[in-house]
Amino acid sequence: MPATYTAVVQQSGEWWIGWVEEVPGVNSQGQTRDELLDNLCDALAEALEMNRAEARAAATGAYEEVSLPS
Repeated sequence: MPATYTAVVQQSGEWWIGWVEEVPGVNSQGQTRDELLDNLCDALAEALEMNRAEARAAATGAYEEVSLPS
């Protein structure tokens, strides 16, 4: 089952801004709510991939990847 995340979104003037609650630093903006949500999904995907790469690089020698329940 894929993980789900929660976005906090609000309109600020003519822009929409938002943050992903579960991942610090993942935030974005858009001229529409839909554009904001697309941008947040892109930012989240990039952050998760960077985190995965960093975790794999930090492991030395043999390692395993284990799925954890949320």
